[in-house]
Amino acid sequence: MKKLTALLLAIVLLLGCVSALADNVKMDKLTLEFVPSKDADVIITGTKNLPDLLKAEMANQGYDIGEVEITVGTNYNATGEAMGAGSIDIGWLPAGTYVLYSDETEVILTSTRAGLSNDSENPADWNGDANKTTGDSSNQVGFYRALIYATPSAYGKELAAKVNAGEALTWDDLNKANWAVGNNSSSAGYIYPTMWLMDHYDGKKLTDLEHVSFGIQYGDQFAQAAAEQVDIIVCYADGRRDYEAAWMLPLGETDPTGKAGMGRTDTIWNELNVIGVTPGIYNDTVAVTKAKPEIYNPEFIAAIQDALINIINTEEGKAIFSVYSHEGYKKAVDSDYDATRKAQEVVK
Repeated sequence: MKKLTALLLAIVLLLGCVSALADNVKMDKLTLEFVPSKDADVIITGTKNLPDLLKAEMANQGYDIGEVEITVGTNYNATGEAMGAGSIDIGWLPAGTYVLYSDETEVILTSTRAGLSNDSENPADWNGDANKTTGDSSNQVGFYRALIYATPSAYGKELAAKVNAGEALTWDDLNKANWAVGNNSSSAGYIYPTMWLMDHYDGKKLTDLEHVSFGIQYGDQFAQAAAEQVDIIVCYADGRRDYEAAWMLPLGETDPTGKAGMGRTDTIWNELNVIGVTPGIYNDTVAVTKAKPEIYNPEFIAAIQDALINIINTEEGKAIFSVYSHEGYKKAVDSDYDATRKAQEVVK
């Protein structure tokens, strides 16, 4: 009798599984496209196992997909246009490309990277040895920031002292300084520092400053800061980590990464002070087309979000998405990219 009961229970469970599969939404084909940030062959080879993993994960989410096709766009805009036309269901788009095509596509995920020990919007919180910035691989974040630094020049020290005392800098304070910044296509070296100025100083931009050198590479900015040739530089958060060793090396020596010694006698954390923190610069997106109702609906979006997050949380998934240097995915909404929209206006 016990054996019969066990057999009947097994049959009921099996029928339940079959019924659940039968209830899954059927989709003949799902089309994915990556932008060509690397050679197409590298992307196709690196993602060759993604279709099987995605079909399995989507089955768990209630979708039976017959085929998953992966292609690489001929350029960034081509992928956005294909999604707008509905010929591509899901695309991996840089933030700027997504914003250009956000009327035709909807962001569902943002890629993540290892965070930092500090993410304060108060610049004084970044300064001094006690506030030294370290990496935090356990904290995956979907953005990074740009920082505006006062150098150890005489005037740079005056600016840093005001900020560290909680005093707001005026436009005149900044306009008297000698600045070194990146070229106008650099998010952290130009675009977001410009936005920071616009937000805090009635729409003023880097181009409104009287004493500014453009197109200066990060390494040269740090070298000029150490030599006290400029008063303010800009960089991604936190660029001081990359130049910490070189900062105090004697001139003529190099650190293990080949950076030239800058000859300072105090730490970069004490001498190069943050005086401004920009909004977050959001990472690459995963977006869906709005052209197909079977894709652009809450149920499918939730399923594909969970499926891709589950995949990248596996070792095989991490290996696949390492082709794009993606370490993880977080759910995203369109408003996350409002700062990117503003950034697009800056460079027009």
